Amino acid sequence: MRTFNWAILGPGHIARKFAEDLKLVPGARLHAVASRSLERAQAFAAEFGAAHAVGSYEELVAVPGIDAVYVATPHSEHYAHARLCLNGGLPVLCEKAFTQNAQQAQELIALARAKGVFLMEAFWSRFFPAIIAALAEVRAGRIGEVRHLVADFGFITDYKPEGRLFNPALAGGSLLDIGVYPLFISKLFLGTPATVRAVATPAPTGVDQNCAMALAYASGATATLFSTIAATTENRCVLYGTLGQLQLSGRFHAATGVQLRLTGAAPEEIPYPISGYGYHFEAAHVQECLAQGLTESPLLPLSFSLELMELLDAVRAQIGLRYPGE
Repeated sequence: MRTFNWAILGPGHIARKFAEDLKLVPGARLHAVASRSLERAQAFAAEFGAAHAVGSYEELVAVPGIDAVYVATPHSEHYAHARLCLNGGLPVLCEKAFTQNAQQAQELIALARAKGVFLMEAFWSRFFPAIIAALAEVRAGRIGEVRHLVADFGFITDYKPEGRLFNPALAGGSLLDIGVYPLFISKLFLGTPATVRAVATPAPTGVDQNCAMALAYASGATATLFSTIAATTENRCVLYGTLGQLQLSGRFHAATGVQLRLTGAAPEEIPYPISGYGYHFEAAHVQECLAQGLTESPLLPLSFSLELMELLDAVRAQIGLRYPGE
């Protein structure tokens, strides 16, 4: 079996989970770690058995033998760091939100295609077995025509003006960090909306603390979505159709099953248990794509990520949120 040498750019909290889950992916090996702090990179590399540790992101491009780079820096840095790797000819798995805005996403996609280098947004939810199964159920018409979708994602976090969730310079706020999940799931099941409406409550730094979204589709379906970093919510997603309803079990973005409540039938729950954190699904998919010589994912194409960024831009326009430099 071929060995895939992964590199991590930005060894933070999510990167640690990703590194743990790489142990569950056949053929995967953490090969290199890049941080602005050499000491931090070395500690992370030692913990996970990586052969290389570098103290700048630019140095990573020169490390030999890298098959793919996982970019896990703050949202505001995704564009620059993914571009750095693509220019170096390195395949990129870039954390969500893909970029800060749609223009940056367009530029990354154009660069990847011009270079013929693989690029994918690290929207791990897309590869969870429960979400794949739920999508198949809906497309097969199990709940009839979908009329409405509801999804929320919220947690309480301490207010730290300089932290990544509240700092405008780091593209902070609930929307790009967790509001992207309800938008993602609505787009996955319902497509691109014809109408987007949004309201938000700003934090003292100006970024959105709460964000509520209402979407309408040409099919006649609607969606209500919500994100917050000021309250803990159920983190659930339910689709209501003409023949019944479907709910993703557990936290919808990392779903562990599918619940069906069809008219005139007993409730049904199909479990899809996961091992690890769930990041191994996307890593395994990237390896499959690279093994086939693909430059983008058939399950999460770049067009989807671009359209999702356009939706995020539309919501930000509605709530009046702009980041420095825009």
